[in-house]
Amino acid sequence: MIAMHIDAYRHGRMVINGHMETKDVIITGGEVHGNWWRHEGHRLSPADLDVVWKNRPRRLIVGTGSTGMMQPTAALLTEASRAGVELEVMTTSEAVARFNELSQTGDESLAAAFHLTC
Repeated sequence: MIAMHIDAYRHGRMVINGHMETKDVIITGGEVHGNWWRHEGHRLSPADLDVVWKNRPRRLIVGTGSTGMMQPTAALLTEASRAGVELEVMTTSEAVARFNELSQTGDESLAAAFHLTC
């Protein structure tokens, strides 16, 4: 599995292992899933993360956007707890730093979901 590293992030753009993403993105199971979209815009629900749940991560980092507009629903918090997933929610800049910190440990059960704009 290729180690994931976020090379750069700025509002609306993220570079992951040298590849530019301009739409929201999920990283899970050692793969990048670009052009990620949620059913209800800035509300993050369990159904928005089907690809994450399939990989059974131990930890999920959520980047809520440059100003923190995207927020997890109560149902997401409940689902993460039920699945034994440690959920960390923060602005996308903070989430990028946290993801890079944790990915350096080689933890293959790490997943992340990033809102790249607001």
